[in-house]
Amino acid sequence: MATPSSGSSTPSALTYRDAGVDIDAGDALVDRIKPAAKRTMRPEVLAGIGGFGALFELSKKYREPVLVSGTDGVGTKVKLAFQLNRHDTVGQDLVAMSVNDILVQGAEPLFFLDYFACGRLDVNTAATVVEGIARGCELAGCALIGGETAEMPSMYPDGEYDLAGFAVGAVEKSAIIDGRAIQPGDVVLGLASSGAHSNGYSLIRKILDRAKPDWAMDMGGRPLADAVMAPTRIYVKSLLALIAGLGGEGVKGMAHITGGGLTENIPRVLPENVMATIDSASWTLPPLFQWLQREGNVAAAEMHRVFNCGIGMVVIVAATDAERATQMLGAAGETVHRIGRIEARVEGLAQTVVR
Repeated sequence: MATPSSGSSTPSALTYRDAGVDIDAGDALVDRIKPAAKRTMRPEVLAGIGGFGALFELSKKYREPVLVSGTDGVGTKVKLAFQLNRHDTVGQDLVAMSVNDILVQGAEPLFFLDYFACGRLDVNTAATVVEGIARGCELAGCALIGGETAEMPSMYPDGEYDLAGFAVGAVEKSAIIDGRAIQPGDVVLGLASSGAHSNGYSLIRKILDRAKPDWAMDMGGRPLADAVMAPTRIYVKSLLALIAGLGGEGVKGMAHITGGGLTENIPRVLPENVMATIDSASWTLPPLFQWLQREGNVAAAEMHRVFNCGIGMVVIVAATDAERATQMLGAAGETVHRIGRIEARVEGLAQTVVR
């Protein structure tokens, strides 16, 4: 039987920390974010952060509840967060991209979950991101009910992370907004965006790389860095109030203007027999988009299919309801433009035309 030579030694004991995963940091993060998550709680939450699963009791105010779910990320906007070391806004972006999506079918967001993945967990950075997520949940009126932090050495460079978010909402079956009632003569209202939101950032970063601008340069009354990192506007509370205020089929359709811009998102809510004609002169292109178009020499058509161009949400109502809807949304803090109309579909034309 062979025996170890006198010069051999027993390998040192390895730990998870030696492999690059710091369990203590993960525990510290959970403790840091609990107060932020607590601020978002709703009465229906039976058990939230800390358990293996989050429990949520569906409100009895619904007679025939339909659950509506959505998931999204922040995209390459996080690359600018790394570059500028600004992590306080991307959390709101994450929430907004999902809750605004489920909102267009009339759903009230109920709860939200997040997934934060990194190579090495920096508790301060992660906590800043999650605090932004909680802020977004407060704006949307939904509970931050759970999430996952994944520390995966060698998967991501130090200092970088990725995000995913998941929202669940509910709508009364009879109140689902599906666009079927949209008809020629209806009015298209556009709600102002807060900036580029979380779309088109691969092109934005390409333009920034080429222009090499001063991040402090004025961009419509705020520094360029603030303009490009402005968090996505959350339209939930103002639009749920509009739906309730107009009643019935007052709000005929809504479109969240995300990737694909105006020209590709509005058709998603239109019946086959109609089209939307959008007048680009009905609102002023915000300074950030003017700068991007000029510095990138971006064609107008490309602008309209990549960026929101200052319109983050579209609402379609009957002409007789347009003025009332505009007043209600304005009172709720939205900036509203009457940007177009619904017409009978013209063969050979796209279903949304921006002129």
